[in-house]
Amino acid sequence: MTKKEISYSSWPLGRPPKHFHRPELDQLREAGYNWADPRDAISIFEEKVAAYAGCKYAVAVDCCSNGLFLCLKYLKATGIITIPKRTYVSVPMQIMHAGCSVKFEDIEWAGLYQLKPYPVWDAAVRWTKDMFRGGDDTLQVVSFQLKKRVPIGRGGVIMTNNENAYKWLKKASYDGRDLQTNYMEDNFEILGWHMYMTPEDAARGILLMDQIPEVNEDSGAWQNYSDLSQNSIFE
Repeated sequence: MTKKEISYSSWPLGRPPKHFHRPELDQLREAGYNWADPRDAISIFEEKVAAYAGCKYAVAVDCCSNGLFLCLKYLKATGIITIPKRTYVSVPMQIMHAGCSVKFEDIEWAGLYQLKPYPVWDAAVRWTKDMFRGGDDTLQVVSFQLKKRVPIGRGGVIMTNNENAYKWLKKASYDGRDLQTNYMEDNFEILGWHMYMTPEDAARGILLMDQIPEVNEDSGAWQNYSDLSQNSIFE
C-alpha cells in the first residue's frame, strides 16, 4: 500500500469503529461536559484538579512514578536524593533512572514526603481539598492507581505554580509535542517521553472526582511499606 492510499481517518490508523470505543468520553458528555476534541478531556481534568488542589497548573501523566521522574528531569537533578526508607519501590528506581543516587532516611511520614533536596513531593497517597503545599517551585505528584482516592486505574498529576515548569512538563510528557501546534508543523524543540494521560482516563477521572468527597484522610503512610534500605539493588 502506498502512502497516498493511506488516510489518517481510516481504521486502523485513525479512530476505530464506534463499538470499539471506551465509554468514558460519551459518559462525560452525558454528564454535561462539552468537548470537541477528545484531548479536551485532559485539559478539563487538569483544570479541575488544579482548582481542587489549590495550585495554578496541573499536568496529567500516565502514572505518579513517571511524574516524579519528569520532575527530576525538569530540574536537571544530580547527586544524592534522600527519601524515606519505607516507601513504594518505584520511587528510588525512578530516582536512579533519572541519573541520581538514593539515600534512605529513617523517618515517619503520612500522605506525602519530599525528595530532598529538590522541591519535589511524592503525594501518591494524599487526595484532599487544597492539598497543594504551595510555593513557586513546588512540584507535587499525586496518583490515581486503583487503590487511591480517585481510582482511575492508572495515572497521575503533577501540580505546580510554576508556569515554566508547566509548559516544559506538558511537552516532555507527550513526546516533546506542542499540542497547540499541528503535528506535521511541530519543530519538536525538546526530547520528550511517552508518559501522557489518555483522554479516556482523564474523562474517567473527571467523572470520579464528581462523586468523591472533597475532604479525605491520607490513604497511606510509612507503615504501609517495607524497608527498602537493606535491598542490594539500591546500593
